[in-house]
This record gives sequence, C-alpha cells and structure tokens, in this order.
Amino acid sequence: MYLYYGGKALKKLNPEKLKVNFGAMTSETEPIIPRKYTLTHSDITGELFLTIAAKYDYNKITGMRDEVLAEWSRADNEYVLMVNVMVDKEKNSVMAAIRNDIFVKELPLALEAIVYGDRELLKTNPSLYKAPIYVKFNSAYPMFSRLELWGTLSDYK
Repeated sequence: MYLYYGGKALKKLNPEKLKVNFGAMTSETEPIIPRKYTLTHSDITGELFLTIAAKYDYNKITGMRDEVLAEWSRADNEYVLMVNVMVDKEKNSVMAAIRNDIFVKELPLALEAIVYGDRELLKTNPSLYKAPIYVKFNSAYPMFSRLELWGTLSDYK
C-alpha cells in the first residue's frame, strides 16, 4: 500500500517490519525529556530499527549516515520534536542532491515509524500529538542546508 505525499508515491509503514528497542532509564511512557530516537533501516530486509533512549544509539549508525535522529525539546514553553538528517558527508553536490531527494521522500515513513513506535508515550501524553516537528537538513551546501516545519505528530499517526 502506498501513500501520496507531495505528488510522490510513498510506502506505508508495515508495523511488522518495525523493531523498537528502549534504552536504559527509558520506558514506553517516560521520560519525555531526555528522549531521543535513532531510526535506521536495512536495505535488504526493509526492516526499520528504532531505538528510544536518553542518548542516541551511535552503535546503530553506519558510515552511510542515512539514519534519522530526533529528540524532544522545549521551545516557548511547548514540546517540539527536532529531527536531524545528514544530507551530505563529503563534498559532492550530485550525491547531496540525490540524498536530499531520498530524505524528503522517506521522511514521512520515518516520522510514521517514530509515532507508531512510541505510541504508548503519545497515548499517555496526547498533547504531544500537537507538537510541531522541525527537520534540520544538515549539508555543506546552502541549497540543501535548511530547517523545515513538517507538521505535527498527528499528521503521521
């Protein structure tokens, strides 16, 4: 099954392909801060791996740098989900453009995986569904380096 977002066909999350792991001192319902998400995947199996913990799961990050990192923070007295992706790791504008397009295409699925994987926290704190999601695209190239508002968590449930 596919969703259409921005005119592009996107895969819908298959919960059976999502593996969630909670780190030390992090449960399904607390704390909100510090709470960080490390989302990686297998190109071979199509599985998604989500670690929810007080720190990023650097052991899961590969040289490809195609993971999605996110964390809860507070801004203007409200919760905000800050997401980071690494558009380029070397100075190659063609690869940066390709990786940028891949991240833009796959981010809705990644955000859906985070929302689904941490659904117990969201059930316990339903106001978090209204939290804005900001995505920081990290790049050496100004055309790809940007901060964007990607809606709220409710857009991805």
